[in-house]
Amino acid sequence: MILAAGRGERLRPLTDRTPKPLIEVAGRPLVVHHLEALARAGIHDIVINVSWLAERIESALGDGTDLGVRIRYSREPEPPLETAGGIVHALPLLGSAPFLVVNGDVWTDVDLGRVARTRLDGLAHLVLVDNPDHHPQGDFGIRDGRLALDAEPHWTFSGIGLYRPELFAGLAPGVRPLRPVLENAARSGGITAEHHTGAWTDVGTPERLEAVRSAAARRG
Repeated sequence: MILAAGRGERLRPLTDRTPKPLIEVAGRPLVVHHLEALARAGIHDIVINVSWLAERIESALGDGTDLGVRIRYSREPEPPLETAGGIVHALPLLGSAPFLVVNGDVWTDVDLGRVARTRLDGLAHLVLVDNPDHHPQGDFGIRDGRLALDAEPHWTFSGIGLYRPELFAGLAPGVRPLRPVLENAARSGGITAEHHTGAWTDVGTPERLEAVRSAAARRG
């Protein structure tokens, strides 16, 4: 599942007419980089949640045939349902097996195929990254391979995780952030985690977008 429903407030006015996942880096929309990476990893069945300018995303990507994937869309109201609410809303499309979730507005070299193939020992497996300047306090620690609320250092959640549907079982539909769901499961040791030290940027502001574009151009 690719999360693509957000409004992109901090990137306005750019996102007034272009949904954030369609903003281009290295000549292609951010979401297309994800779809290509997933296709290379052998992951072809994709759910994308949409809300703001949903028709623009659906028109740009279609059913995914041109990119070697099969896309289904999970339509949300405006404003959208936040991360956990969006996942709950999409569960009928996601099936009963573990599923990978990726934020549509990150630029990263995380090996999505490897994460998707992680053998789950619990309800979820999260990828944490070094804390960016705009989030120096981080989100979670890791202790003995498991997500820990009180372990130091704290790293930042990348927006990339592998989940069992059972993590969201019984949650009522509606607006729901993901963090409380993760914290609840982490308290019982139900989530494993890893620390990724490679490239990762939350493309959430014009400054970060330009930094990513410059970095991509230097790499060619």
